[in-house]
Amino acid sequence: MPGAPNKPPETAAAAAPVVADSTAVLVRRLVPSRIALRLDTWRRPLSAELLTPYANAEAALARGELEIASGYLDQLAIRFAEPRWPTLPEPFLVLRVKVIRPQPPHWDPDHALSPEEKESRKVRREGEAQLKLARGALEAEGRKGTKIDDLAADLAAAEAALAAGPAGAFWSPLDRLWATLRERVPIPNAGARTAAPNPATEAGDAPA
Repeated sequence: MPGAPNKPPETAAAAAPVVADSTAVLVRRLVPSRIALRLDTWRRPLSAELLTPYANAEAALARGELEIASGYLDQLAIRFAEPRWPTLPEPFLVLRVKVIRPQPPHWDPDHALSPEEKESRKVRREGEAQLKLARGALEAEGRKGTKIDDLAADLAAAEAALAAGPAGAFWSPLDRLWATLRERVPIPNAGARTAAPNPATEAGDAPA
């Protein structure tokens, strides 16, 4: 009507982004780390230098201190990457701290992509790594007698959802799988503290 202020055209409201549950995101690191510490790769008994960061992460999570728990898992990720310890097998290598080396931007294969495409690829890579971790975790715990048969359906559902696109439908069965394993897999026992293997004095020794 005459004299009325200009009104911008109405647009459809943007879809709200899927907000990941912070505890579930942390458990995606916590449970694979617990299972990694139970692998036969390690010398026995495990060093407190490996077990203490994990135990502290569990305690912080129980108190609801998610950021502190994440920091302890970061410490464990550094331990996993240190050359004095046996190398984690695939797919648990992804639990090690990531070393970012400087490189020219054009060396990045995703450099020319739009921000949306970059984020989509990042989420897909994370989903693929989580699926590999889940498969490896089930295989490792199956060998130790942990009940895993009923988790095959969650794994299959996550695989099918990732093939369709990494969204909430993908994370739901995977988070359910990790939560169930957290209930069933015992926390590694610290036992007596042992020194880390010293490459200078134990050259040639194969890890137990």
